[in-house]
Parts: sequence; structure tokens; C-alpha cells
Amino acid sequence: MPENISNNALILALLSLNGEIAIQKDYLESGEIPEDEVTDEEEVLDDLEQAFMEFVDVYKARAKADDSLPSIEELLAGEEG
Repeated sequence: MPENISNNALILALLSLNGEIAIQKDYLESGEIPEDEVTDEEEVLDDLEQAFMEFVDVYKARAKADDSLPSIEELLAGEEG
């Protein structure tokens, strides 16, 4: 991932992915998915979670170097509040 991504873009990507993961989990738990599409939707969730974790790794490194950024825990807790 390029190092020149802005802090704001990184934060927005993390929050967006976190939100999409929650939506996908709700969808998978809804029972509304046709049986033949469940595997595909589970793969979408896996991809979202993988992308999220990659952004978390980048964010943690960035936050360690930049004291003005909140910790990942603070960032995600702020989203819930």
C-alpha cells in the first residue's frame, strides 16, 4: 500500500470497511440469502475482513509514528459512540 495515502483517507477506509463488515455480517445472519449464494457472501465477508486487517496494520504503524492519531481502539470506539 502506498505510503503517501493521507491520514484522513486511511481513517475513512478503516471506518468504511468496518461498517461494510458489520453490514455483511448482518446480511449473512438475516437468513435472506438464497442457499446457493451463501458461500459467495461468506467469501465477500472474508475479503472485507482481510482488507480491514491490512489497513489496520498500516494504521497502527502510522499511529505509532504520529502521536496526533488516535489508537485503532479509540478510532473504532469513536465510531460506535
